[in-house]
Amino acid sequence: MKLGIIGLPQSGKTTIFNALTRGNVPTTMSGKMEVHTAVVDVPDPRVDVLSKMYNPKKTAYAKVTYADIAGLEGGGQGDIAGPLRNELGQMDGFIHVVRCFEDENVAHRSGSVNAARDIQGMDGELLLVDLIAIETKIQKLKEDRGKGGRDKAEIEREQALFERLHACLSGDKPLRTLDLIAEERKNLAGFQFLTLKPMLVVLNLGEGQTAPDVAAVTPHARALALQGKLEMDIAQLPPDDAAMFMEEYGISEPSLNRMIRESYDLMGLLSFFTVGEDEVRAWTVRTGAAAPEAAAVIHTDLQKGFIRAEVVAYTDLSGLGGMAEARNAGKLRLEGKEYIVQDGDILHVRFNL
Repeated sequence: MKLGIIGLPQSGKTTIFNALTRGNVPTTMSGKMEVHTAVVDVPDPRVDVLSKMYNPKKTAYAKVTYADIAGLEGGGQGDIAGPLRNELGQMDGFIHVVRCFEDENVAHRSGSVNAARDIQGMDGELLLVDLIAIETKIQKLKEDRGKGGRDKAEIEREQALFERLHACLSGDKPLRTLDLIAEERKNLAGFQFLTLKPMLVVLNLGEGQTAPDVAAVTPHARALALQGKLEMDIAQLPPDDAAMFMEEYGISEPSLNRMIRESYDLMGLLSFFTVGEDEVRAWTVRTGAAAPEAAAVIHTDLQKGFIRAEVVAYTDLSGLGGMAEARNAGKLRLEGKEYIVQDGDILHVRFNL
């Protein structure tokens, strides 16, 4: 999973990226399209508990890849093109960092800080890019229908779908608001429409600042608030110093942890686990996946030879103290190919090739 961190210049998105990665990418504007990527662990206290239970040689968390994408100006002219458009299209979703902090040394490009205006501006920019692409596609479909050669019924189905998309965007609504069936989403995957991708709006606050209410302008995207500069400062401290700092300020955990979990959940993903003395690992699978699909995430051979899966819920295993106790309590069960994996399941796949 790859999420693009986007935002207007001086919004603090690179600060957020540095906090996520404990990096030091320059936060000054370069004036050109740049992309910095990093793979980040998804904080999960369940992994920590399981690791303490099994004391494995290796502990592995679920992963998310973040890309800090520079070059978005938010001019509202639909001028996202070329390499920047291609880069945005490859993302599975977006983290839109919105400036809420005041800083007399860092001027806002619009002359004042206004989160609602900036959210609407960025949404409008992405929407316009999609609208131009859809209008181009509709025109091509009309030309195809006139030429002949393609199945007429197939062209009509495509036209109907793209007219729906056009009507949605013309109503200033992102494509993610549409109730599309799986086949339609599959047919649209190659177009990489930007407003079809999930969006998490991050309100970048100054220290002690109260988050503005942006619910009215983000009805189709999740939103959360954090103090980007503070989060970066914490992330770049040595672990012991960071713990002391958070304790002094009454911070139970970095807000970035919540952001990572929110972005993970935003994509419709869940974690299941495999446990043992060699390794405790969190694996990622889409919500609604059946057991063989989860088995394939571990290794494709497990899916090919899938027989059954031994399954126990994390809450049962951790509460009872171990696999033997879970088995004795009747909490360890055998599930077949139709079983839908639940978040927190611990799986052991039985297979035969």
